[in-house]
Amino acid sequence: MMVRLFLSVCLLVCGLPAGAQEFITVPGRISDDAFYRLVSCAAPPLGECNKPQIFWPEDARLSLSVGIAQIDPTFPDYKLNLVDAAIDAAIDEINRSGAYLYLERVYEGEPDIAFYLLATEQGGIIQGTGNPRIDGHDLAIGRVAIRSLGDEIQEAAIALSMDIQRREVASVVLEELVQALGLPTDIQSPAYLTSLFSETGNTAVRLEGQDAEALRRHYPVY
Repeated sequence: MMVRLFLSVCLLVCGLPAGAQEFITVPGRISDDAFYRLVSCAAPPLGECNKPQIFWPEDARLSLSVGIAQIDPTFPDYKLNLVDAAIDAAIDEINRSGAYLYLERVYEGEPDIAFYLLATEQGGIIQGTGNPRIDGHDLAIGRVAIRSLGDEIQEAAIALSMDIQRREVASVVLEELVQALGLPTDIQSPAYLTSLFSETGNTAVRLEGQDAEALRRHYPVY
């Protein structure tokens, strides 16, 4: 993405080394299969996975809850409204992607995928959320933290900086929500500037093409 998003995938439980690769560079278009392996397990074309593939448990896939867990009082109101609308739009994109998933917006309790709208500035350290998967970690514009046990995702947290720009909101929210479903790796290539997973672009607001195909492969309809 234009501003790199960082992923923390339960390093101790999953056995990922700190500094696990967050994007893979390719010279041009790659096959659907290669694209899926790249975004799901950081495999370069014709190469081996550099991360384990992780999935939400099958019995949770049609009832995944998404909500805002925390809003800092200084998070701008107009950005809150944009994020709120972007979450609903991202849920709609995922639910109609054809993947074996159904996400639902919740407004109370502890959601499976929780958004934190923070006062933390870009480049700052997250503090005070009470969520150990994001507290103490640095924050660019966004950060995704996934807790998994073996290959099963248990919960996910998405932190957003108060510095997020109006033009970034829809794309960042959609990408982070898709990453929270187990597709954590970006792709760097001039051929993928409009992809949701682009490391150097931040414009995609629809889940389509190889992006949607990757999600369908990760959660196929049986």
